[in-house]
Order: sequence, then C-alpha cells, then structure tokens
Amino acid sequence: MTTSSTGSKKNYGSLTSPDKLALIDREESKISLSRQTILLGLSRNKIYYQSETNERDITIMNIIDAVYTEHPCYEKRRMATVLKRDYGIPIGKNHVRTLMIKMGLIAIYPKKKKNLSEPSKQNKIYPYLLRGLSIPRVNQVWSTDITYIRLEHGFCYLTAIIDWHSRYVVSWELSNTLDIDFCLRALERAYETAIPEILNSDQGSHFTSPKFTSISKSRGVKISMDGRGRCLDNIFVERLWRTVKQENIYINQYSSMTDVKIGLTKFFEDYNNYRPHQSLNNLTPAEVYFGYNKKTAFFQQFTNLNINLNTIPAKSTF
Repeated sequence: MTTSSTGSKKNYGSLTSPDKLALIDREESKISLSRQTILLGLSRNKIYYQSETNERDITIMNIIDAVYTEHPCYEKRRMATVLKRDYGIPIGKNHVRTLMIKMGLIAIYPKKKKNLSEPSKQNKIYPYLLRGLSIPRVNQVWSTDITYIRLEHGFCYLTAIIDWHSRYVVSWELSNTLDIDFCLRALERAYETAIPEILNSDQGSHFTSPKFTSISKSRGVKISMDGRGRCLDNIFVERLWRTVKQENIYINQYSSMTDVKIGLTKFFEDYNNYRPHQSLNNLTPAEVYFGYNKKTAFFQQFTNLNINLNTIPAKSTF
C-alpha cells in the first residue's frame, strides 16, 4: 500500500472491500497494519478474519460443511455429537457454534434463540411470496443465497442467483469475507441479464440490508423472504449448493480463490449448458431459460440439410 508523502489517505472510497484488502501490505510496508486499515477505511477485524482461523479449525469446518450439506437440520449440539462419534474430534457445542457462524451456516429448523444470522432489527423483513405460487415461466422467480467453500488451507464464500423455473444460474460471485459487496456485485450483474418478477432469499443480514433490497426495489422487483429455518422455502438454491459441493468442491483440492474461480467458472458453464436435468425432461437450464433446445435445433438442421440435398438434381453422367 502507498500513500502520499504526508501519509494522508488517498481516494479509496470507490473500491470494494476485497479490492481494499488486496492493497494491504503485510510484510514490507513501512506503515503498520493498523494504520493501513485506517487509511483504507477497513475494520481491523477484516485483515485478521481468516488468519486467526487455525489449521485444526479449518479441518473441522470442512467436516462440518460436508455433514451440513447432507444434514442441514443439524444444529450445534447434534453436529458436536457427530464430530465426536464419527470423526473422533473432541469439541464442545459452543466451539461448533462459533465455527458455524464463521461459515455462515444456520441449522434449518424453527427456533426462538437469537443468533448472528438474524437480520438487523433496523432492516425490514419482507413476507414470503411463493407459498402456493405456480411458477410456469422463466424470470418469474429468482432466488439467492450464500454458502461456505473450503480451500486447502482456508475458506471463502460463494453467492449465486438462480432462476426457479429453469434452474439456470444467472450470476455468481466469490469473496474471502462475508462482506456484503460480493452479494451486491452478483445482483447487479444478474440484472444485466434480465429482471425477474420476484427475488427470494433468506432473512440473513446481507439480504435484508437496504443496500441489497434497494437494488431490486429500484427495478420494480418484488422481494420475498423465507420463513426462518425453512429450507423448503429456498429449496432450489439448497439443491444447487449440494450439487456444487458434491460434483466439484469435494473432489477438487482447491488451494486458492483463484483456483476456485477457475474451477467454478467451468462447473457453472457445464451446469447451465451441458448437464441434463431430469426435472427439466433432460434439457439443460440454458435450453429452458433461453427457450432454445440444442438437440432439437441440431436435428432440425440435419433434416433441413437432407431436404436441401434431395432437391438438388442429380449430376448428369453424359
């Protein structure tokens, strides 16, 4: 990181938090880390967020992620029991709770106790609009969520926006923190593709934030939010996370966010355009979303080619 000769703050206001974090010089800078965070307008917690997670905790978090993907109803007590019984890890329920909060996980079941996944009391909670709603067309309902992605020696977070009718992943973003910026970028980019009638999410603080909801409201999009602890309210995103992890994350040992981005770029390209979905009559999400059937188009071209060939008069042999 560099500053003016007087050590004054440059104009970093237009940068996102990940961009600011990338400017931090942890080794050779003559400016202390504390001073760098002040100049960049960052909380000191951000630069220590992942470094304070030791290798043992990262290993446990990766196991929690795998267990949670299969059993999203497991809360801290049951998760601690599974870790002790199946993996021989002595761990208390409060430590499990701390790690699950850091991962952005919340057990899917109705409960009254307060936790850090709850929205701010200052943020508006919108009603759930999808109950009993028929969804026969694309861009009628989109959903979004955040999930934990494990790395070889760390972790990051993935957010995605999916069209309910076609299962098409409209947009996705990665971040090394739970800062809201990557959710905003994903939403802005999704709206460059189309504007849905309804955007559904959970009641997490990212999605109840006025920064997030104002983007949709300014475009006339209705906002819908799941009932607390109800996984079926956002079932298609939950299924997407399971597919992403079982078919990509768990079988690849990604060592960095760069590796994850390269891997997920290829995965989502395949998921949207090549992977047949049984629930879509073995069409791909892109074929349903854009109304273009690659297989039908290919055979139609082949049929047209045959017709055209048959209409060509045979060459004279004289």
